[in-house]
Amino acid sequence: MSLAKYSDTTDSGIEWLGEVPLHWSVVRLRRVAELNPSKSEVSDLDRELSVSFLPMEAVGDDGTIQLEHTRSIGAVENGYTYFREGDVTLAKITPCFENGKGAIMRGLLNGIGFGTTELIVVRPRPKHTTSGYLHWLFMSSHFRHIGESTMYGAGGQKRVPGDFVRNFATAIPPLNEQRAIASFLDVETSKIDGLVSEQRRLIELLKEKRQAVISHAVTKGLNPNAPMKPSGIQWLGDVPQHWEIACLKHYASTVNGFGFSSSDFQDDGVPFIRAGNIKNKTISPPEIFLPQEVVATYERVVLMAGDIVISMVGSDPKVTESAVGQVGIIPDSLAGAVPNQNVVILRENPDFIEKRYLFYTLCSTAYRNHLNVFSHKLANQSIISSSLLVAAKFAFPAIEEQREIIDYLDSTVAVSNRLLAEAERAIELLQERRTALISAAVTGKIDVRGFASKGKE
Repeated sequence: MSLAKYSDTTDSGIEWLGEVPLHWSVVRLRRVAELNPSKSEVSDLDRELSVSFLPMEAVGDDGTIQLEHTRSIGAVENGYTYFREGDVTLAKITPCFENGKGAIMRGLLNGIGFGTTELIVVRPRPKHTTSGYLHWLFMSSHFRHIGESTMYGAGGQKRVPGDFVRNFATAIPPLNEQRAIASFLDVETSKIDGLVSEQRRLIELLKEKRQAVISHAVTKGLNPNAPMKPSGIQWLGDVPQHWEIACLKHYASTVNGFGFSSSDFQDDGVPFIRAGNIKNKTISPPEIFLPQEVVATYERVVLMAGDIVISMVGSDPKVTESAVGQVGIIPDSLAGAVPNQNVVILRENPDFIEKRYLFYTLCSTAYRNHLNVFSHKLANQSIISSSLLVAAKFAFPAIEEQREIIDYLDSTVAVSNRLLAEAERAIELLQERRTALISAAVTGKIDVRGFASKGKE
């Protein structure tokens, strides 16, 4: 899509904004909108009147809201944030602010709502601005980045001050142009969001296919005509007749990680791998390190490149990407790292099993079923012991057949991973396009008047 630029522009006097259309007005938001309107507006209403109620999770990162929750005014007038139909909200707490949580309040029960105190409410002054335009302004990368720099507080409790929004200086177009911009962005971002959804669905299908290929290869083999026999294991079913059924512990040994003291943690040194670093069959770079002198006395847990590690804790075992039993292979860059007490090292018996065949076995759906059965809940986590990790019964082919399966899976998985990377890159480019489009439209860098029909308030 080729979009025109405004022909007549002027310097806004705002460094980040630069040139703006000549007919736009440079103002602070307090001139065109009211912040956090008073609850006294509903003081004369029946306290039993039902209104919409929005906890933070009911406000989406995509401008949507979930309106299934309702409460009486009397139950929420104290301790919650008030808003009404047409108000624009944005989250003020990290990371919700950075992620773009915010929405126009539409469809509220009786036109009134209350919600989490972590929302800032902005009400447009009808003679100056519109809900749609303000919403897209708040979604723009410039607004978010500048707001992030004003946050106060520590860690996960950092917040954007209300004065940042109130005093935010920008250029505001005339009302009809605001409506055109909002309408244009509604349509164009919806198209982009649809394409992103298609890519995400493709990613899910690719992952499902990859998982199915791995699981079939390590439980049924590559020969569709091989004679089969009952395995006697519910989640394995029939297996090739010539495969040996045995416990995983006969093919691999375990080495438990160590519970190093948090007082030894530092910003550099020996990488310290926790269960959370193992996800999606890879290992993310650790953010915590230990002194070499502390690690030196625990040589048995020092990792070698190629070691297989598996997590003993996780969330709901049915949520695959964060479940107990995440598996990864230590890359060369993490050789010498050490795992904590929630990570187990699995080292294969090379006389009976190839390392990568062990890895693929641990990635299979059959092994996931074993974890689902034998892990147990502890507080908000699932946990499994190292002995139960290798108590799983499997059917194992001889070494030569393992190598054939490894070659096949390495090739097939490489293709899947390439397609996944392409889909992820496509999403990244689409999201970059979406961000650029929003910022360009609300800052007057593109003229969309000829592309967007008159929008609705």
